[in-house]
Amino acid sequence: MHAAIAHTVPATAPSQDVDRYARCIEASKRIRWDIDRDVIRGRSFDFTKKFLPDGLSKVDQLAFLQPAEARLLSQIQGRTYANMFALVERFIGAKTTELGRDHALGNQVAFEALVRLTDEELKHQAMFRRLERMAAVGMPVGYGFLPKPDDVAGAVLSKSNWAVLGLTLDIELFSQAHYRSSIEPDDSLSDLWKDVFLFHWKEESQHAVLDELEWRREDARLSGAERDRGVDELIELVGAVDGICQMQARADADFFLSTMRRPFGPTESAAVHAVVLKAYRWQYVVSGAQEPRFQQVLKALVTPAQMQRILQALAPFFADA
Repeated sequence: MHAAIAHTVPATAPSQDVDRYARCIEASKRIRWDIDRDVIRGRSFDFTKKFLPDGLSKVDQLAFLQPAEARLLSQIQGRTYANMFALVERFIGAKTTELGRDHALGNQVAFEALVRLTDEELKHQAMFRRLERMAAVGMPVGYGFLPKPDDVAGAVLSKSNWAVLGLTLDIELFSQAHYRSSIEPDDSLSDLWKDVFLFHWKEESQHAVLDELEWRREDARLSGAERDRGVDELIELVGAVDGICQMQARADADFFLSTMRRPFGPTESAAVHAVVLKAYRWQYVVSGAQEPRFQQVLKALVTPAQMQRILQALAPFFADA
């Protein structure tokens, strides 16, 4: 019996990893924020401004749009952006709760770090649900976010830890890249929208560290065949994300076109559909996959042949970027 109990307790993590978990705890305590007190502060969205910068929304590629039309399309995409984060954080929180149990009777520092991450992801979900209600107040009726968070989470969590952690790190890193390169420097965006992603970015920076630690920890205990299956499942998850992008891009483009007071011809309508899909593939697939930190970690975990399979799967997305 004693031998069986000992077998369930995870091995002690390397000291450098314990230090990284500890630094995440320290940062979590230091930057802890509240939705009402720190982010919303009694404000509403400014619907005279864009929600997403052109670098993410790609609306500047639709030269035939009038300024008010381009602004509305940006706001529709921003509304979907918030809903997409609420969706992915559903399965991220569930997975980190599961991973935390591996540390519960061993590395208490790692356990606390993952408990804090889960708590923060739940807070983020609540914030993004709040933003959806706030956006609905000032936008035309008829918008719909089609993916069901629990259904998507169930499908994602059916895959291996290796694949889910790879996708999760990708998501955490692209959320940071979007803020640093596009959202933060753009003064034309709604101030409330910028603050939402400023505070989101602060906590996601620590989450990416934990995702990497857990991905490497999971990888270290896999056989070659298990890792190979994980690569296949990561590719499947990227394909599933693209399926969500295609579904929501069609819905958002149709919604936008239905609100227009002037008629758009077939060529213009097709261009709107194409650009919204291009924007969503950039936001949720390409921008994360090309992040240097994600590529660095991925290359350290897979063989050259496995990396080539992943690159081949991503090639169509990069070609359209």
